[in-house]
Amino acid sequence: MPHVGTTKKVSAELLCLTLLSEKPMYVYEITQEISRRSQGYLELAEAAIYVTMYRLVEKGYVTDKREVAGEGKPRLRVYYHITDLGREYFKSILEAHERSMVGLRNFFSLSEEGTV
Repeated sequence: MPHVGTTKKVSAELLCLTLLSEKPMYVYEITQEISRRSQGYLELAEAAIYVTMYRLVEKGYVTDKREVAGEGKPRLRVYYHITDLGREYFKSILEAHERSMVGLRNFFSLSEEGTV
């Protein structure tokens, strides 16, 4: 069962760059993959992803490329690609997130030891 509000506490940039480090993707695909991998615990609106992508493009961490996709009724999709600078940034925020997770695990582990 999804937890309402959980996504607000997770970095949209970290989630998006994780996926883009694997392959170029478009926004709908990103939202679906975040939901699938988190088993529904993380739900991000497409609008939130578009804002994140705009910010990442502006900083040079991601590029966007418009491509025609689909057979029959073709549609224009914007695929996002991580840049070398984006890979460096992704590595730094991933390391910071991992340090935070260790700190949280330590915090809660010590808190549990002190409970009756």
